[in-house]
Amino acid sequence: MQRPSITTTLLFAALLALVCSAGAQAKLTIEITGGVEGAQPIAVVPFGDVDGARPDVDIADVVAADLARSGKFKPMPRREMLMTPHREEDVDIREWQLLAMNSLVVGEVMPRAGGGYDIHYELLDVFSGKKLLADTVSSTSKGLRNAAHRIADAIYEDLTGEPGIFATRIAYVTSSGRNSRVVLRVADADGYNAQTIVDSAEPIMSPNWSPDARKLAYVSFEGRHSAIYVQDLASGRREQVASYEGINSAPAFSPDGRKLAMSLSKDGNPDIYVLDLTTRQLTRLTDHYAIDTEPAWSPDGSQLVFTSDRGGKPQIYRMSAAGGPAQRVTFEGDYNAAASYSPDGNALVMVTREGGRFRVVVTDTNGGSRRYVSSGPLDESPSFAPNGDMVIYATQNNGRGVLVATPLSSGASHRLSQDSGEVREPAWSPLLH
Repeated sequence: MQRPSITTTLLFAALLALVCSAGAQAKLTIEITGGVEGAQPIAVVPFGDVDGARPDVDIADVVAADLARSGKFKPMPRREMLMTPHREEDVDIREWQLLAMNSLVVGEVMPRAGGGYDIHYELLDVFSGKKLLADTVSSTSKGLRNAAHRIADAIYEDLTGEPGIFATRIAYVTSSGRNSRVVLRVADADGYNAQTIVDSAEPIMSPNWSPDARKLAYVSFEGRHSAIYVQDLASGRREQVASYEGINSAPAFSPDGRKLAMSLSKDGNPDIYVLDLTTRQLTRLTDHYAIDTEPAWSPDGSQLVFTSDRGGKPQIYRMSAAGGPAQRVTFEGDYNAAASYSPDGNALVMVTREGGRFRVVVTDTNGGSRRYVSSGPLDESPSFAPNGDMVIYATQNNGRGVLVATPLSSGASHRLSQDSGEVREPAWSPLLH
């Protein structure tokens, strides 16, 4: 199967987006698809219920599942736990040493006066018996899963020295052939708590997060004409920011949230423009007879990478965010597209073609030192996790569009799919503070 040319992709992206997503109640489910070789053994003991708390969410189960998906931890199955302490003073550390655990998590859930819960947890180093972390997290009844994700984030950061990404969210597009509805959704990083942002009979594509994770930019074909919108997630208010004649595509927030890069064809062939969201001043950065699209900012906001076929085939180019000449970045392969920076600015993730298969690859910022993340044959829309430890991308599984999140260090990939329809175009949110 041949992937469309860059021109065809731009002109017919709307049609391709119609094979993306699903009905109003469809939800993402997770399937672990790889091994966990080298993962650290950790025991997350079921949390105790104090004073009949009985929360609707199993906090320890969510924490353990989060840590397992990172690929860096292998939680102990509950059926193998011979004891279930809830506080440090109840722990016989020798028993956990005999079970070859590296770390132990215990905790309790207590009802709060006036409603909600306090969740106290402790992280212990099994080898030394030392308490590494102890904290109490407050939560409403509806916020228990988020509280569990924040606990997992704290444990992950303490044990790895890197920020956790379990309390982040992902945006994605879904569609269903049954009712021809296309839906933009936002869900927790584990697929739960999915919320519909836009529901349309026309294609929706290219979701992109603002740096504060409060807004999404996206392309909608309402009225059968492409337009770029920015939508506030809390209020639902949205604003059309680009609806020029021709193509309006590929919006990307600057790291400070004040500007939006995009590809517009209003003056001829698609070129890269930057819109100041405060002044509404539009600045043209490229002026070429080729097609320039898919801009992405460097983390410091000083540069943009983009896809262009100015050399005859789609390749990645880089230029100053202030304008000026563009420098070609990729030379290996006859197709490289959809690049974006890692959070630390030291790597790029992109789609490349190899032997007719479209795969996700991570390179250094000069396009070298290629490392393949996926096997193809039709992988697309890669996005780094906000700590840089994982990459999420869209692929096909048994003829259906699914998402795959793959750790870059080691461990298990996991596949996110829907109970109906298809899912595509993932975008991982920044860290939530």
